[in-house]
Amino acid sequence: MAHDAAAGAQPDPSSGGWSREVDLPSERGASRLVMEELLEQLGHHGWEPTDIFGIHLAVEEAIVNAIVHGNKLDPAKTVRVSCAVTPQMARIEITDAGVGFDPAAVPDCTRDERLEVPSGRGVMLMRSFMTTIAYNARGNSVLLEKQRAPHAG
Repeated sequence: MAHDAAAGAQPDPSSGGWSREVDLPSERGASRLVMEELLEQLGHHGWEPTDIFGIHLAVEEAIVNAIVHGNKLDPAKTVRVSCAVTPQMARIEITDAGVGFDPAAVPDCTRDERLEVPSGRGVMLMRSFMTTIAYNARGNSVLLEKQRAPHAG
């Protein structure tokens, strides 16, 4: 069942925020079906370009990982993406239909023996750009949160 909550795509007047939940097909490039709107909403809610850039990279990485590694590009599986944006918080949860993985088992890509290895950088990238990154117990769902830094001044 494809779930694209178009009604949920409108800002919630009570919180001043926006939310959307969509099921993406397990195919390369599917992130575009949600990413453009997410980036637009971050701008609409006053997020700084550097924060938008970091959120974009982290979410794109998580969606690609879910499609390629989680669902193994299986057209029978989808990736659920739930987004919520307010002026203070961006919260994106990405869940695939795969068996999951143990994020603690991902080798540290900053170790000397891993510096030349092209894989394994996504988790570090997500951690560096987001305030919070948390996986469910199964390892097939990741929650990415970014808290807005208070304005200096």
